[in-house]
Amino acid sequence: MLPLPVRTMKARTLKKDKVNIITLGCSKNMVDSEVLSGQLQANDIDVVHESTKKDHNIVVVNTCGFIDKAKEESVNTILDQVALKKKGKLDKVYVTGCLSHRYREDLEREIPEVDAWFGTMELPLMLRQFEADYKAELLGERMLSTPSHYAYLKISEGCNRTCSFCAIPLMRGTHVSRPIEELVREAEGLVRRGVKEIMLIAQELTYYGLDSYKRRMLPDLLHRLADVRGLEWIRLHYAYPSKFPLEILDVMRERDNICNYLDMPLQHASDAMLKAMRRQITRAEMTELIHSIRQRVPGICLRTTLIAGFPGETPDDVEELKGFLREHRFDRVGIFTYSHEESTSAHGLEDDVPAMEKQERAQEIMEVQQQISYEKNQEKIGRVFRTLIDKKEAGRYIGRTEFDSVEVDNEVIVATEKRLPIGEFVHVRITTAYDYDLEGVIV
Repeated sequence: MLPLPVRTMKARTLKKDKVNIITLGCSKNMVDSEVLSGQLQANDIDVVHESTKKDHNIVVVNTCGFIDKAKEESVNTILDQVALKKKGKLDKVYVTGCLSHRYREDLEREIPEVDAWFGTMELPLMLRQFEADYKAELLGERMLSTPSHYAYLKISEGCNRTCSFCAIPLMRGTHVSRPIEELVREAEGLVRRGVKEIMLIAQELTYYGLDSYKRRMLPDLLHRLADVRGLEWIRLHYAYPSKFPLEILDVMRERDNICNYLDMPLQHASDAMLKAMRRQITRAEMTELIHSIRQRVPGICLRTTLIAGFPGETPDDVEELKGFLREHRFDRVGIFTYSHEESTSAHGLEDDVPAMEKQERAQEIMEVQQQISYEKNQEKIGRVFRTLIDKKEAGRYIGRTEFDSVEVDNEVIVATEKRLPIGEFVHVRITTAYDYDLEGVIV
């Protein structure tokens, strides 16, 4: 019998897939990307977030569709990745997030080179593109894209409000609260990984619980999270002013690890504008609420967000808004120019404030706030603040007090010869104050 021929195996030359996730927009999108990363990792797929090494062959763009500028940035990012694919530097380009959810059909026609489009609630469907299974047991586990000492915690999805300018319910659906036990488990897991600060986020925090528990449960959730050992700071973002549950403030006052900080977008102060925006509140009611908040939590940092150039806004409305800022002296203010969004109720109004005028009004309003911020910061000189060190840049450490959230608020710049561990707390005496930042020395 002749010997059987020896079979030779062909060497594998296929490179293992590596996925790069690019996240645009808000912190809620960032959490979605982190969850996707965790799912891919659990399926033994290499994944990175906004990598500059260019050693990946697949890209997922997680888009924002909130306002015109965000939509433009999202489209440009998609086109950039498609161009790389055409050059043979990428195998696949997938798109998810709010823009994809809202404009999928139009985008499919305009950018056919994208391999697949997904909405905001289609994570399991997206995983199938990678021949990956959605692992429900990973609930709350994710690959953090933030520094290891802080993280965002999304407590709900969607929104039931009917603000006339806002397209978020069209992209994120109605409000769905996550169970308290699930959130507590996630917080405990984050703390075990070294997280010291958790920022609670939602389209609207104060609605939490009304859908599933039939009552506002944010105070209960805060108590449970404050009990998590090792959790140093809990920060509240995006509270809605109408029917604001004041008992939140009692919990904030009682629990040391809940920051005396509240992010409450008000959008305007003119009653005519508030009515047109369908905010369900008047200027007088907002004034009463602000007084109540400051009375219950003395020294609280109040952050708000405003819109300039809404349809029908007059110079008198702008002056009223500026007067409102001078009256209430918010610690932090952000401002958007109005974006005329399809399918919102405001889209039926005439977008009658020219783009340049919107920008000028926003600038006027921020100049008022800039002076207020400078004066408030001057009052901090000589005081000592517990400060969380976030990073080191150009030989100086940069941190935040409990009154400052990541990226949007003041930073504390610390010059020292000492080595300060990133993610640790130090006490800093403020020596110099600017419009939006502070400088200090270690105590």
